Amino acid sequence: MEVLTANYISLATYRKSGARVDTPVWAAPVNGKLYVFSAGEAGKVKRLRNSSQAQIAPCDVRGKLEGDWVPAQAELFNDVDEIDAALKALRAKYGWQMWLADVGSRLTGKYNKRAYIRITLEDTPSSPD
Repeated sequence: MEVLTANYISLATYRKSGARVDTPVWAAPVNGKLYVFSAGEAGKVKRLRNSSQAQIAPCDVRGKLEGDWVPAQAELFNDVDEIDAALKALRAKYGWQMWLADVGSRLTGKYNKRAYIRITLEDTPSSPD
């Protein structure tokens, strides 16, 4: 299964101790990058403030892996135009589910506290001939 088109991906972020923490998330592709949103105070957001090192793999809704891990860089961003593009892609991919998440976030006052994550796959070196 291709990680860029998976319904869910497992996002592995790292604690200061080096311990890996895997979290299943929604992700939508835009121009070869994946975009994810999260609660602003979620653990993955705190971990990404310390290190952009990450890995991703396709998974099911509960986080059970359905493919191999791919090294990546995951960065928090706050550019308004990029957030708009990310939300457009997430809404197109997840439809009513994303609409429901948006409504719930607005009702609870958490919509404007969201964090947005840009995931860039790392180039894997080709093997020598």
